[in-house]
Amino acid sequence: MKNWPRLSAVLLALTVSPALAQTGSNPIIRDTFTADPAPLVVGDRLYLYVGHDEAQRDEMFNMKEWLVYSTTDMKNWTGHGPIMKVADFKWAKKDAWASQTIERHGKFWFYAAVEHDNTHPGKAIAVAVSDNPTGPFVDAKGSALITNQMTPKGTHSWEDIDPTVFTDDDGTTWIAWGNRQCYIAKLKPNMIEIDGPITEITPPHFEEGPWLHKRGDLYYLTYASLDRATHRDEKVSYSTAPSIQGPWTYRGELTGSGKYSFTIHPGIAQFKGNWYLFLHNATLTIGDLNGALGRRAVTVEHLQYNPDGTMKPVIQTEAGITAPPPR
Repeated sequence: MKNWPRLSAVLLALTVSPALAQTGSNPIIRDTFTADPAPLVVGDRLYLYVGHDEAQRDEMFNMKEWLVYSTTDMKNWTGHGPIMKVADFKWAKKDAWASQTIERHGKFWFYAAVEHDNTHPGKAIAVAVSDNPTGPFVDAKGSALITNQMTPKGTHSWEDIDPTVFTDDDGTTWIAWGNRQCYIAKLKPNMIEIDGPITEITPPHFEEGPWLHKRGDLYYLTYASLDRATHRDEKVSYSTAPSIQGPWTYRGELTGSGKYSFTIHPGIAQFKGNWYLFLHNATLTIGDLNGALGRRAVTVEHLQYNPDGTMKPVIQTEAGITAPPPR
């Protein structure tokens, strides 16, 4: 067939071209249930790493893989497909939970929470690496970076989840994580080993989902909070510090709860001169499946700061960033 080479090229392009995701208002991704958003800015593109909620009917969680989307304008999102499955970590047995990717030494390092096999029972933190932000990612260590046995003072087996990674101005990279207890540790330059002690920095009402970032001279620890005496759904709270090692000062709540969702998970990024707060709720319906604890959907809102560096409270909206920032 004379046109076979051209047809082949077209078919190949259709095969490898990423899918265009939802444009505009919240939730920002509407063809798939997604959770635990983690943004990463690379040049003029923002990449958003998420867990894939696959829970059916009455399931609580069923998460087997991580996805990545990207945008250049914060309104049109392109899906790049799965970057990894929990099965790619041979020592892990289930639960592709919250993750974050960071660029370092010309590579992209992916940190994620999984359930370890029976050799180290409990939740653990894995690390993978890729030459590209969209993967493919491969297990960088061949074993867990952090296991439940490394934090023996914790109260339960799922405390070692939700890693956040941050490189300071001096080039040192830190990792924080936790559930009920919040931990922080320095990473070695190889990005796959802890360098020194693990320190507990648990702020008031800390539940899970920590996120580290810096603006000016101020460090921020933003997290999913839960006052168990008065609430049943997580909100977002934060603390600030003059150094990554503290002392941390509690600043209060940043957001209310995610609609219909017990959980919430902050991710923060500055992109093209503006700050954004990524979250999730459970307002999305796909087919005959409604949003639920195991079927969440990622959202984004404008994030603004006061002159003293504190963050202005964020109201979660359906319009999201299609509406101008509040004055």
